[in-house]
Amino acid sequence: MGPATPRCSRDAAGSAMNVSEPFIRRPAGTSLLAIGLFLLGIVAYRFLPVAAIPRVDFPMISVNASLPGADPATVASSLAAPLERRIAQISGVSEITSVSTLGGTSIAVQFDLDRNVDGAARDVQAAINAAASELPVNLPGPPTYRKVNPADAPIMIMAMTSDTEPASKVFEYADSIIAQKLSQVEGVSQVLIPSAEKSAVRVQINPAALASTGLSLEDVRTFLTQVTADQPKGSLDGEKTFYTLTSNDQITDARDFRPLVLANTNNVPIKLNALGKVVQGVENSLLAGWAGTQTVPMRRAVLLIIFKQADANVIETVDRIKAQLPQLHRWIPPAVKLLAISDRTTTIRASVADVELSLGISIALVVMVIFLFLRRFWPTFIASVTVPLALAGTAGFMYLLGYSIDNLSLMAITISVGFVVDDAIVVIENVYRYIEKGEHVLTAALKGAKQIGFTVISISISLVAVFIPLLFMGGLIGRLLHEFAVTLSLAILVSGVISLTLTPMMCSRFLKPEAEYGPPGWFNSTCEQVFNWG
Repeated sequence: MGPATPRCSRDAAGSAMNVSEPFIRRPAGTSLLAIGLFLLGIVAYRFLPVAAIPRVDFPMISVNASLPGADPATVASSLAAPLERRIAQISGVSEITSVSTLGGTSIAVQFDLDRNVDGAARDVQAAINAAASELPVNLPGPPTYRKVNPADAPIMIMAMTSDTEPASKVFEYADSIIAQKLSQVEGVSQVLIPSAEKSAVRVQINPAALASTGLSLEDVRTFLTQVTADQPKGSLDGEKTFYTLTSNDQITDARDFRPLVLANTNNVPIKLNALGKVVQGVENSLLAGWAGTQTVPMRRAVLLIIFKQADANVIETVDRIKAQLPQLHRWIPPAVKLLAISDRTTTIRASVADVELSLGISIALVVMVIFLFLRRFWPTFIASVTVPLALAGTAGFMYLLGYSIDNLSLMAITISVGFVVDDAIVVIENVYRYIEKGEHVLTAALKGAKQIGFTVISISISLVAVFIPLLFMGGLIGRLLHEFAVTLSLAILVSGVISLTLTPMMCSRFLKPEAEYGPPGWFNSTCEQVFNWG
């Protein structure tokens, strides 16, 4: 750590109220603390999640209810309206938006930003229970709700296509194989498959033929629900044996529906295919998936929409998904193609790489400016070492606070590069002033650090005070800028701590009087002439 220097007395250094003295007198311990801070920051940076913007959780609940066969007006009046009246009584509701369609409604309930989403979910469940008596009695199931975050976008969208396999078969491969495996990937929260290609049996009744039998469409619907139910058959209990009766009554193929006897009129059986057509189709014929790329033409496809967990690293999650693709291709027939048609990390990787490049350029420029003005290696090194240590410490605190590596946090780190060296330069200049007066280097470090300590603290606090309006800003913009302000404030505070601990210790070991440097070289003389001319 440099040549040995005599210890000066506490009276000569004026050690009272000098927070830097313990660190100056213990260079080994201070150095180890700095190295530990740097290593912890590097490890924390590796574990920080990566995203495009800071995660902002909107307390939003989506309520869904279905009433098959009902037109949108009926759904809005008998299904959506009772739910809206009950939900509107919940405290903290800022907006309610409902969309009523054929056979169902979807209600989006947005709460104030300071409302806890878990507490809001409990209130919504209570409102649904309270509205149960006002809802139609023929609902196939009670209304459901789920917590949603409109800021969460899919990290990947994949498509499965085939030139030979039917769309319903491709859907089965996607639902039973691909989606199950992708859901097990670390960092993936859910894999959604729009049910456009889900296989179903469609019964198309001729109204005139049905009217001639005296039956109604409700009779047909009731009949279909009864013949496809898989119900227990009971058991046979004998003296010595016990038999359980099992039989699967579910019908899944259109050919098995056609000969079913709907009713008997004048001892004449009326079969289902006599009243219309029974065809094999899909669950929703009005929906379809299409996919294509620059190299693959547009064609019908089954889409898989992949979402990540809230605290997962989006880049690492996508990399894990891509690592599973070769195995997934082996599990499906060669005629089925699995393509990634959308990858959200493409722009995130580019933006993060661009900001990281800007950060590296800013660090290089700051070091260059310091060297041009100080024109000595050790003063430049002492001031420059503050930058990586302050950034590493900031990354550690970001990990503890649950922040992410995104455009705003990286922009805050980039801006902080110019702030974190100010305190170190002030300490170096004050220590060097005592060295020029003839003080011993250790004594100069103790006196200089003590004299400038309060100034460094006031500089750091005043810089942080500038960001107080951003720290307490409300609304959506305030949520987005909060991480930016906290990250920048942490970098400034960490640099202030380093300037009062590591910087004076290094000054006491590596700085020396100007006379010991020898005659100035051409670079030093040229810079001095330029500064004097300016």
